[in-house]
Amino acid sequence: MTSSNTADCAVPTCAAMLFDLDGVLIDSEKLYSRFWGEMDRRFPTGTPDFTNRIKGMTLTEIYKEYFPDPEVRDRITLLLNDYERHMQYEIKPGVTGVLERLHQLGVPAVMVTSSNDLKMSNIWAQHPAFKDYFHHIVTADMITRSKPDPEGYLLGASLAGIPIEHCAVFEDSLQGVKAGRASGAYVVGISGTLPAAKIAPWSDIVTDTLDGFNIDALVRLLEKR
Repeated sequence: MTSSNTADCAVPTCAAMLFDLDGVLIDSEKLYSRFWGEMDRRFPTGTPDFTNRIKGMTLTEIYKEYFPDPEVRDRITLLLNDYERHMQYEIKPGVTGVLERLHQLGVPAVMVTSSNDLKMSNIWAQHPAFKDYFHHIVTADMITRSKPDPEGYLLGASLAGIPIEHCAVFEDSLQGVKAGRASGAYVVGISGTLPAAKIAPWSDIVTDTLDGFNIDALVRLLEKR
């Protein structure tokens, strides 16, 4: 890939980090798998491996693809809103340290999530200062196409003012790493939600944690791309 000149960047450091939320920044994927597994039991979709297939999809696209009945959608929405209102959103190990280091380096951090604004308000209520780490936050309400489409990550790079080839995408789902790869970004796969071997084909590197992750080395790599 041809490297872009730093003059093309909107910030002095020509690199940006684009983070998925669930399973990367907060430890919530198991909770969502439990919820959607229960929905699949109550309102059978007939889809094998349903809970993994929908990871990275917006709620709108989950409904469109798997729950065509408007009454079922309304029932699920009520259940989901109540479930998310009572969830404990735990920040994953190493995340705060990485975000603080990016702030020190002047490297933009952008959150790119399939979550909607209502869920995000629940997270900010539990972690009021967490939002301050991010230059921009791309939610499901800002895009029209779910992962594996790269729309969200391309928007995140644009908002950061950094060419996508100088960005790294941090993802844990199959749809997410595919979206990162399709965008042209460097892809850091986070194993745990899925085995490393499952996401490795669409990742440049795979790690099981951000605790101790060498973010400085990644910044230098991105600047040279």
